[in-house]
Amino acid sequence: MLSKELVAASTEPIVLAILAEGESYGYAIIQRVRALSAEQIEWTDGMLYPVLHRMEKRGLIQARWGESETGRKRKYYALQNDGQKAIAEHHRQWSLVQSVLSGLRKEQYV
Repeated sequence: MLSKELVAASTEPIVLAILAEGESYGYAIIQRVRALSAEQIEWTDGMLYPVLHRMEKRGLIQARWGESETGRKRKYYALQNDGQKAIAEHHRQWSLVQSVLSGLRKEQYV
């Protein structure tokens, strides 16, 4: 399992990347993360929805109410233009961190 700090730091970029694939709703996002991580990352509603609301307030994503195939109301989230820009910045930052960690690891085995 990942540390709470790493989960918190990675939530926004992961959500943005998932929404870049297309519109989705909370439960589906949670299930997608679980599948992508081979069930190593398990988000809860209580963790995800506050993040989605903050991202919506910042204009990164947009929400709309719609009906599911069963007729239940569901809130769907979609990426906005600012969200696309944020994805690029997150990727740049995470790539830098990953590069530094990889470099340090290689130095340890030399």
